[in-house]
Amino acid sequence: MNTVQSLDQIENCITRFQADFLMLRDRLAQVIVGQDEVIDNLIIALFAGGHVLLEGLPGLGKTHLIKALASSIEMPLSRIQCTPDLMPADITGSEILLKMNNDAEVRIDFRKGPVFSSMVLVDEINRTTPKTQSALLEAMQESQVTCAGISYQLPQPFWVIATQNPIELEGTFPLPEAQLDRFLFKITVDYPSADSLFDMIGLVLDDEPAEHLSTVLSAARMKEMMGEARQVVVADSVKRAAVALILATHDNPEGKNVIARRHIRYGASPRGLQALIKAGRIKALANGCGHVAIEDIHDVALLALRHRILLNMDSELDNISVDEVLLQILQTWRKNLSHH
Repeated sequence: MNTVQSLDQIENCITRFQADFLMLRDRLAQVIVGQDEVIDNLIIALFAGGHVLLEGLPGLGKTHLIKALASSIEMPLSRIQCTPDLMPADITGSEILLKMNNDAEVRIDFRKGPVFSSMVLVDEINRTTPKTQSALLEAMQESQVTCAGISYQLPQPFWVIATQNPIELEGTFPLPEAQLDRFLFKITVDYPSADSLFDMIGLVLDDEPAEHLSTVLSAARMKEMMGEARQVVVADSVKRAAVALILATHDNPEGKNVIARRHIRYGASPRGLQALIKAGRIKALANGCGHVAIEDIHDVALLALRHRILLNMDSELDNISVDEVLLQILQTWRKNLSHH
């Protein structure tokens, strides 16, 4: 935290952040049953200011969760339902011709699309064409939209939360690596347990609880907390450990990274390193700590790296998953750290 602040101020700041984080988590857990880990990870990405890719089967409450989240933090939400005929202008907006003063005057006006919202839910992102998917690239990376040579700034903070079905292949367009890299986290939404399914009946059978949620964190407090996260201390030793983890996903010239050489075609990008640190800061604050620990980096590694790694053909044919390879890399990484 900022060294200008007194220790008491820093401690109060951390305590308040942790309390607000838990309050938001508990509120969402009231309306989304059996997805506590997903909720935790989504909130971490939110405070880190990153975009999220949610992968899970239909009907698991992904859209419901995002609607509940937007209601709880007082942020406007727009929704884009992706289809093969969706055009880039349907997302970003377009110029229209307006006639003024009884048709005597004509002017061109830019009408903003649904991407001009603090939180944008992109449902089934892999159902639309690459041309339309790429319309999100500039928005996600630069927080702006360019039309006819003019740039329009998007609201701040700005999040894209996209969903996709992991098993549906017909009529889909897998996201290219460049676009996947722009998501801070890829969160997998697992099927709920029998107890969670039972609880769900009483909660959502005849109602949509997300539509009646009151705000628990104001937009101003959200921005304040995101600013506080940037003050979290990241020691050089933790930075080096994060760098070592990223490099462990690459086959180096000496051939020491045996796991990477055996399984990985392309390793994580430098943006993956940024994701580890950003998410690690939020994880630390959520645990009531003002500095990032190795454990925080470890806890967010799968979420931050699983979509940034491409396996080689042999591993794919052997049905080895990216998560399996990453877990092996993490195990080796922890051993190497303990030896130093």
